Amino acid sequence: QLQLVESGGGLVQPGGSRRVSCSGSGSTLEYYAIGWFRQAPGKEREGVSCISSSGSTISYADSVKGRFTISRDNAKNTVYLQMNNLKPEDTAVYYCAALRYCSASVRNMPPLNWGQGTQVTVSS
Repeated sequence: QLQLVESGGGLVQPGGSRRVSCSGSGSTLEYYAIGWFRQAPGKEREGVSCISSSGSTISYADSVKGRFTISRDNAKNTVYLQMNNLKPEDTAVYYCAALRYCSASVRNMPPLNWGQGTQVTVSS
């Protein structure tokens, strides 16, 4: 069974960059669409980005479009989320999930399972 582990979170200054990673074990990640979600304190979990198993479909939330880039390296069994020009409102726990599919809308990202999350804090 696929297990996911996020890493790369930490404290970043506003305007800075951070790359978080989602590594798979127990199964081959390349068979799955993968999504990134985040949950800020007191808020509901929201979809941030997704990438299809082939990489041919990629979607972003409007709030991160142009700043975040999702990619995958199937040889390393890893999906990345490169986050640039970070803002305080990007502060959240970031989760990756295997998805049934990646569609054009990050509001439609049905998860199969979740990682444990990694905290990203944007603050001066």
